[in-house]
Amino acid sequence: MNKCFELITNYHVLCGISGWFIAQIIKFAVCFVREKKLDFQLMISSGGMPSSHSSLVCALLGAMWVDPGPGTPLFALSLAFAIVTMYDAANVRRHSGEHARLLNIIINDLFEGKELRTKELKELIGHTPVQVLAGAVLGVAISIVLSWIMM
Repeated sequence: MNKCFELITNYHVLCGISGWFIAQIIKFAVCFVREKKLDFQLMISSGGMPSSHSSLVCALLGAMWVDPGPGTPLFALSLAFAIVTMYDAANVRRHSGEHARLLNIIINDLFEGKELRTKELKELIGHTPVQVLAGAVLGVAISIVLSWIMM
């Protein structure tokens, strides 16, 4: 039981989870304001503004900056993890989404009126650089606020 308590009170874990969760809440709220509908699927989906991937890794990176500090191997590992994650979100996954969009257009044009499948490919897979940056800023801000509260 003590290990569970340690996990749920771990500053680093709370920063990462909070970064992801708050970014997902923001996506949900933005959708509600813009489209006037409750889309609970957004709470677990990828893509959109802000990037929850970037928010999570940057919240963890910010936590590692606070403790154990920027001169440690754990900080270096967190930095590399954040860079790879954000690069993937803004490039590889974004291009996959563009391919899905193009395939959806081609299929709709070629087979208009015929039902070939029940579901279109997911187009919102990756992030624009702005979405990645917004997630990164959100994540760092969360780690700072939690450091004030918990440290």
